[in-house]
Amino acid sequence: MNIITQTYEESLQRICRESVRSNARAVDHGTFPDQSIEALKNSGFLGAMSSRENGGLGLGLGGAATIVRLVAQECGSTAMVLCMHYCGVAVLEAHAPADVRRAAAAGTHLSTLAFSEAGSRSHFWAPQSTATVRNGDVVLNARKSWVTSASHATAYVWSSRPLGTEGISTIWLVPADAFGLAVQGPFEGLGLRGNDSCPVSADGVSVPRSAMLGADGKGFDIMMGIVLPAFSILNAACSVGLMNAATARTAEHAAQTRHSDTGSALAELPTIRNYIARMRVKSDMASALLDDAINAIEASRPDATLRVLECKACAGETATEVLDLAMRVCGGQAFRMEVGVERYFRDGRAAGIMAPTTDVLYDFIGKAVCGLPLF
Repeated sequence: MNIITQTYEESLQRICRESVRSNARAVDHGTFPDQSIEALKNSGFLGAMSSRENGGLGLGLGGAATIVRLVAQECGSTAMVLCMHYCGVAVLEAHAPADVRRAAAAGTHLSTLAFSEAGSRSHFWAPQSTATVRNGDVVLNARKSWVTSASHATAYVWSSRPLGTEGISTIWLVPADAFGLAVQGPFEGLGLRGNDSCPVSADGVSVPRSAMLGADGKGFDIMMGIVLPAFSILNAACSVGLMNAATARTAEHAAQTRHSDTGSALAELPTIRNYIARMRVKSDMASALLDDAINAIEASRPDATLRVLECKACAGETATEVLDLAMRVCGGQAFRMEVGVERYFRDGRAAGIMAPTTDVLYDFIGKAVCGLPLF
């Protein structure tokens, strides 16, 4: 799939090579990828999902997926920051004021989602956060459990219960420097260590009614119609990028590593080649399903929703399998950072537990196949 023009692709490959790759080790130690995000911004890539009318690249979801996939091959954390930014921008493009849309297109507005809560868990569409009216403004109270780029985003695309109408949720644009917001960082986790994914609390945060994105009580429609497709596609793209990189590094390791007594390379062993072949086949299967999901969305095919659900579930679960094989093939050396696969192994675990989790997706897919309503 060639979504990005040759000029964009060459620029992106240069950024991935010169910035994302060179900073990946530091990012894996917990440093936010400021330099890589700045390089992507300066080349216009933060505006990939923004329309040309707003000053963006207008590459759409397919173009954004290509960017995330290539960036993930060098650094999962940087790719996840991009993923959440693009998801937020998709909402802003549909519902934010013109100045915010232009800022997002220019890359001066780094977006993210603030949906996840401990109470709702993987049911991210049903927040427990509250919104009430006080002196003409709206007061938000919440305990968000995971917010990517929590300390670095310009503003959060934020969910709460409806303000004063029927419905499940309402969406807001909340400035990250609003009084009453608190980030419980830094993030210390198994993988994606540099994506600054932290809990954020809101204690009496006041925003104007104009901060509402879409109509009151229509947050569920925004989540299902805009966010879920974007997040599923981009999360799958991140997983595919990790798999592609791990497969390449594993094959390189097998070709270069030799037994001292026989002089033969690991790649000369049929068992090793079998494992690497499985990695390639599984990666290509997940990639093909991802591409078909994008095509289904762009063509408004009747199976688009099913493909969206399938691609995240497939990519997340397949990444775990592929990266397990990478660790097996590379053996004891896989536990050393120099080989590189252990970072992909850790980063790849996140996809299965990011809402909607793989188990929830399988339930949705089963309902869809059986002709049952998803909700």
